[in-house]
Amino acid sequence: MRVMLHGLLMVMLLGVCPQVWAGWKLDNPRSNVNFLSVKNDAIIEPHYFRNISGSVTREGVVKVMIDLSSIDSQISIRDERMKKELFEVEGFPLATLTAKVDPALLTSMSPGKTQAFETEFTLDLHGKTQTLKARLQATGLENGGLLVSTTWPVILSSEPFGLDKGIEVLKNIANLNSILLSVPVNAQLMFVKS
Repeated sequence: MRVMLHGLLMVMLLGVCPQVWAGWKLDNPRSNVNFLSVKNDAIIEPHYFRNISGSVTREGVVKVMIDLSSIDSQISIRDERMKKELFEVEGFPLATLTAKVDPALLTSMSPGKTQAFETEFTLDLHGKTQTLKARLQATGLENGGLLVSTTWPVILSSEPFGLDKGIEVLKNIANLNSILLSVPVNAQLMFVKS
């Protein structure tokens, strides 16, 4: 009888609170990571990555991987130069972000509920690792999904990741006076129940 009651309780909990027992996977077509670069001190250019993947476990472990070869600046020759000279994708194909968030926050996200929070994350990019902070907002979606968005840009500097040399190469190739060595990065990440 006790075993039956325990089993029934588990079924009820799974039916009512599926997020407690399941993790989430990133929905690439409905997610976006983008940044703005500035050249010649005045010209702003948008860029985004077409291919990103990731997951959040029920314990709150977050992992997001960005395929650097999927950079899209709307100019194909620039994309090729960035892949080769800046990101050096043959040796460093991915940027990987990892973080840990409060599992209680995740399980409390009923559809329509929104929660702002700040978290530290680790970014592994171009063979270098840095710990950074992000201001985020999570929104609960139907069917147990989560939408996580930056509420403030994350500022990435090129020097800690060894990207300043590549920027110098790009500047010379394009015959520019300057390319700023920091970029604001924004993200909108859609996670669906896995």
